[in-house]
Amino acid sequence: MNDVGVPVPTVFTPNPHLSDEINSNIIQSEIEGGVSMHHLPKGSVVEIETQNRVYTLVSCGEGEALLHGHPTFCPEPVLVNIHGSTWGGTMLKHRFIGRGMHLEFGHPDYEGPILTSRIVDIRPAGHVPIAA
Repeated sequence: MNDVGVPVPTVFTPNPHLSDEINSNIIQSEIEGGVSMHHLPKGSVVEIETQNRVYTLVSCGEGEALLHGHPTFCPEPVLVNIHGSTWGGTMLKHRFIGRGMHLEFGHPDYEGPILTSRIVDIRPAGHVPIAA
């Protein structure tokens, strides 16, 4: 908090132990914005628009969510574990759903993680944009 009691957001400081590409990706994810599963209350409903589909996610807490929107993996709501988002590689931003990134989740009927196409937008179910 600052001296007038207003919370000051934390901003990523580039880490000298990470490559410029990784530091750049982390900074870009903060600019484009997203939502952390840690801050999404149980019962919250979010639409995740990717390049190919629109998913509906209902937060169940502890990183679990009911997810639907894919004709093969989740044509009906299924309880999944939200791992987080990636930039397409193996580095994961844990339990974060970020614009410009790919959502990674664990499905009870499939071995290994499932990765979506790039996330274009994230919004509450009422189509009101989530702040960056």
